[in-house]
Amino acid sequence: MKIFRGFHHPGIAGACALTIGNFDGVHRGHQAMLALLNSEAAQRGVESCVLTFEPHPRDYFAGVHHKPDLAPARIGTLRDKLTELARCGVQQTVVLPFDAKLAAQSPEAFIDEVLLKGLGTKYVLVGDDFRFGRQRAGDYAMLDAAGQAKGFDVARMNSYEVHGLRVSSSAVRQALAAGDMEAAARLLGRPYTISGHVVHGRKLGRELGATAAGAGNGFRTLNLRFAHWKPAASGIFAVLVHGLSDTPLPGVANLGVRPSLDPNDVNGGRVLLETHCLQWPADLGPEGAYGKIVRVELLHKLHDELKYDGLEALTVGIAKDCNDARAYFATAQAPNHTETRRQTTRDRI
Repeated sequence: MKIFRGFHHPGIAGACALTIGNFDGVHRGHQAMLALLNSEAAQRGVESCVLTFEPHPRDYFAGVHHKPDLAPARIGTLRDKLTELARCGVQQTVVLPFDAKLAAQSPEAFIDEVLLKGLGTKYVLVGDDFRFGRQRAGDYAMLDAAGQAKGFDVARMNSYEVHGLRVSSSAVRQALAAGDMEAAARLLGRPYTISGHVVHGRKLGRELGATAAGAGNGFRTLNLRFAHWKPAASGIFAVLVHGLSDTPLPGVANLGVRPSLDPNDVNGGRVLLETHCLQWPADLGPEGAYGKIVRVELLHKLHDELKYDGLEALTVGIAKDCNDARAYFATAQAPNHTETRRQTTRDRI
């Protein structure tokens, strides 16, 4: 998949079949829309294209109005969104910076400047509640009328239900906030996953519990930065780690701000996913994971983040989490996230 920041690039396709949205999580409703988009692109002999935004428009307006509560919790990072879009067969994705200029653009200008001149759109697939342009003044009817007048096709698509639940990014956020990882996986069609480069931390984990039974060289962790201040999930999880060995490694992970540690540590108080592999690959050595791209599946929530009174209590808490994760993997069965799905009402992309 080709990725472009904005649409003023020589490598961008001269014509495309397009869908537009934030695609946070790339859940099963999104996946159905992308499958239809790819089919329509193939029939027309053009590239399939996703137009998405970074930051999320609601993030932008939350900042403008100094109301952080307006910002939605983020399901996935941009890296993970792009990975899933590529997995769904999208041929090119345009990441459009959402800024004051774009927020002020009229619906008519968006059609002319972005859809036609910028992307050469021949077909647009949206939902029947799709809104665009300044103050969300543009809607499906306006887009459809413009398509008839200017020579591009416009279509809308319904969304999906899973066991009677409407699939949407909001529903995924609710499941993650509740720690219901199985419900989130049913909506996503896969386990909830975060990926990224392993970065350096304080290296405190290798010292914690180094003499504790079963701890070996301590609780060495893989640190991934979650590039948003408001993750949809948080807490302690049983996880599987991909990318360090031929088979996924079981582990336990903390997603959040680590309330027991100094907020002025090397990661500057950022949201981190800190993962301890229950079986560290011997061939990696103590430093072998840094810089690698790993993918962590969050399978089961053990509990919310806790603040411990001192490193000794933290060590005891981590050891218990490791034991609880081992117990989970000893009894867990492989989940099925690919139930037959059916169309219902429109999903908010």
